[in-house]
Amino acid sequence: MLRLHPSVLDIVLLVIYFVAILGIGLAARRSVGTSADFLLAGRSLPAWVTGLAFVSANLGATEILGMAANGAQYGVATVHYYWVGAVPAMVFLGIVMMPFYFRAKVRSVPEFLRVRYNDSTHVLNSVVFAVSAVLIAGVNLYALAIVLQSLLGFNLYVGIVISAVFVLVYIGAGGLSSAIYGEVLQFFVILAGLIPLTVAAVKNVGGIGELKHKVSASVLGNNGIHAWQGTGINAHPQNPIGANFIGIILGLGFVLSFGYWTTNFAEVQRALSAKDESAGRRTPLIAAYPKLFIPAITVIPGLVALVTFKDFGKGNMTYNDAIPALMGRLLPSGVLGIAITGLFASFMAGVAANVSSLNTVVTYDLLEPYLRKGRSDRYYLNAGRLVTVGGIVIAVFTAILASHFNNIMTYLQSLFSIFNAPIFATFILGMFWRKTSAWGGFWGLLAGVVSGSVTFLLFQNDVFHVASAIYATFIQAGVAFGVDIVVTLGVTAFTTRPDPATLGDIVYSRRRGKPREKAQAMPWWQRPVVLGSGALAIGVVLNIIFA
Repeated sequence: MLRLHPSVLDIVLLVIYFVAILGIGLAARRSVGTSADFLLAGRSLPAWVTGLAFVSANLGATEILGMAANGAQYGVATVHYYWVGAVPAMVFLGIVMMPFYFRAKVRSVPEFLRVRYNDSTHVLNSVVFAVSAVLIAGVNLYALAIVLQSLLGFNLYVGIVISAVFVLVYIGAGGLSSAIYGEVLQFFVILAGLIPLTVAAVKNVGGIGELKHKVSASVLGNNGIHAWQGTGINAHPQNPIGANFIGIILGLGFVLSFGYWTTNFAEVQRALSAKDESAGRRTPLIAAYPKLFIPAITVIPGLVALVTFKDFGKGNMTYNDAIPALMGRLLPSGVLGIAITGLFASFMAGVAANVSSLNTVVTYDLLEPYLRKGRSDRYYLNAGRLVTVGGIVIAVFTAILASHFNNIMTYLQSLFSIFNAPIFATFILGMFWRKTSAWGGFWGLLAGVVSGSVTFLLFQNDVFHVASAIYATFIQAGVAFGVDIVVTLGVTAFTTRPDPATLGDIVYSRRRGKPREKAQAMPWWQRPVVLGSGALAIGVVLNIIFA
């Protein structure tokens, strides 16, 4: 069994980190006087804080263990999750969609659907998001428990419970402010832990050139060191992920990516907590720049693990073990402690992001408007804290579910294809087509979620077969998105369409499509279009280099 052997110095470094995080939580608690303080961080944060929190909130199990696992299993093609499957959607969110959220004066993403459609669509989206939030939080708890098992030999389930209790104390104290400022600290801790590991890993195999040679000689073959090679129309026998460029661009780059980054409240909440619309728009654009280079500390370690450990990904050592296995073999005392701390930081950021968004949605989108109307603000503040406790408890059980998947990244992408892809379809039709009816939005969203779930079960039970589990998630997302669009259009054709006068400027039009703020009055480095264009240009260059 994989075990790490930390020294006293390593343990001390980890304890210092825990004390710092708890200190942030206790400090943030002092500023919590209302439900808005706890659930929305008072909507007073600067763009650089929310920008770093935006990228850190995603640096959980998905990024660290999941992307390293994908690096080992699918090779350099994993970078598609960043340069195709993240940055373009983050730019779209900042330039196009954030103005809609701010104009609608909503406190959450589901609340936008109440403004645009009706109460039924609002409730459905809120419930769907709540379910997905606890499932994804469970993935991060499971990942944290893996490290505890490797670090101290804890039973996996005991590790899950211990991890949950610590995150509960940390988030329950200061709410969203605690989560966001903690994520800023975690961002730098993660980099401090994983950069040395990546450097040591590459050095251990003899440098980048030798790594490329060994990966080419591995089960991945020569296509394992290229992002786009072998992705022609007949891609099945030619590249590790078994997907052609159409599946990558449409399934991942459009449906999965835009569905996650533009409508997933766990991410958008960071932008909505910014002090004004300008800061909110810049939040995902600032985050896009570090996102471009994160593959260096996730994908590369996965490739090194593949060529370092015999029969990696089989038997007791799964793909999820890539990062911990390299840490135990390569890092000396002190550096190992920083790396372990970085892992803890990443998993806690992932859990915190989902739990802090869950308590907001349940409180403001379910309790306040429907289940517990007209209560005092103190009631909703306490309700938010209770939802935090309940969310963590449920996440413990969903963590056990996640433990049954060899590659947690595949599991997460399956969740995104079920929950985020249809929501994105509903949002796009609602924002850009004024005729979309309220009931069209409801039945389209419901049909999309159901069809995505059914497709997932058909793949899990081997009714359908494709070249890889990752490619299956692209198909699941496409089915959920397509069914949502078709059903929404069909129902809209037979139901009452909204009065354009009631839609205000929350639906795109040539007259109202442009942001209200005057770009010429802002320094160039604060202009959303400039920031977004720079990120996209770097992404294109990186794709060409690693094609």
